[in-house]
Amino acid sequence: MFSRRTLLGTIAATALLSGTTAAFAEGEYVALVSKGFQHQFWQAVQSGAEQAAEELGVTITFEGPDNETMVDKQIDMLAAALANKPAAIGFAALDSQAAIPLLRDANEAGIPIIAFDSGVESDIPLATAATNNMAAAALAADKMAEFLGGKGKVAVVAHDQTSRTGIERRDGFLEQIASKYPDIEVVTVQYGAGDQLKSTELTKAILTANPDLNGIFGTNEGSAIGVVNGVNEMGKEGLVIIGYDSGKAQKDAIRSGLMAGAITQNPVGIGYETVKAAVMAARGETVPSEIDTGFYYYDAETIDDSQIAAVLYD
Repeated sequence: MFSRRTLLGTIAATALLSGTTAAFAEGEYVALVSKGFQHQFWQAVQSGAEQAAEELGVTITFEGPDNETMVDKQIDMLAAALANKPAAIGFAALDSQAAIPLLRDANEAGIPIIAFDSGVESDIPLATAATNNMAAAALAADKMAEFLGGKGKVAVVAHDQTSRTGIERRDGFLEQIASKYPDIEVVTVQYGAGDQLKSTELTKAILTANPDLNGIFGTNEGSAIGVVNGVNEMGKEGLVIIGYDSGKAQKDAIRSGLMAGAITQNPVGIGYETVKAAVMAARGETVPSEIDTGFYYYDAETIDDSQIAAVLYD
């Protein structure tokens, strides 16, 4: 599914390996707990993590709950990982506060924590490898406004209001609209848990309540695909859809013109940088507190550009 070129993406691999080439001691490993496997995004993150592990000569585990609503299940996975005393833990929080007690336990046990994709309301993680979601969502707002000529009515279908990604993508979009586009009204923000079916039903309800709606922003892969499906099922034409992430369904929607465009992260880079930072932290090396893994806006005209194609996933 992921070619060698895609795995490397925009990563300068040789530069990342500097100072981190020695293998762990026997039995040592890095445990990664993601938000789940509901979306192709997480498979891409795992591929990047495995690429880094292979190149750095370390062992990793990678797990997550079945979907992104299962906060309690994720906490159980984090507790189990902590009990196994890994050299370091990578953690993508579904809830920015729920895991803090366990993170304190890890800190007291001397197990470094690297946050990835979505941080927590704590300074315990030594680093966070993630997209600048506020800036990326602001760009999505700019693109929406460009398509609408700076006026109209829009809605947001978000994946949640508990994770940092959910909060920041929602707020980045809303704040940009409010500050720069006074003639655009955000009529509602709805939360579909990143689930395609739920997001589809939410979209249909939004369109029923707002027949004069001009655009919808979907804040992750499942949300955006749900928006596309809901718009299709309602037979709504001329609506501007801006998405987030990629995946085959979104790429197909953009190529066909059903979706105007989307923000892509660098999921392979997120996984790679997380393992790299975890290995450095476990060895007592200094890691940067914020690791910006980058983002791009893409549409039908740019989807095949080499720079964009390197960070998209199927």
